[in-house]
Amino acid sequence: MITRIFTAIVPSSLHGEFEEKFKAISVPLVKNYDGLISLEIARPTQWNPEEFLMISRWEEEKHLIAFAGKEWNTAHIPQGMEKYIRECSVAHYENIDF
Repeated sequence: MITRIFTAIVPSSLHGEFEEKFKAISVPLVKNYDGLISLEIARPTQWNPEEFLMISRWEEEKHLIAFAGKEWNTAHIPQGMEKYIRECSVAHYENIDF
């Protein structure tokens, strides 16, 4: 299993609009792909005042390739969302069974 953590830095003035579109555009898009095990999104807190997260878990690499393309190790921004994001990153982790 692979965990993908997408981080988006969004200016405070755009938080409300971004969050609505994050839920309406990004979440359904990701949920549409085979191999997705789970999906969580999170909004900023006082400790990370401009940072939104999307944490997705995938069965294997081939599913990430189907979702984000051959360069799945880079951020995948749905059309219409790029105007909100000042900066973004993505990181991947292989889960450890315990």
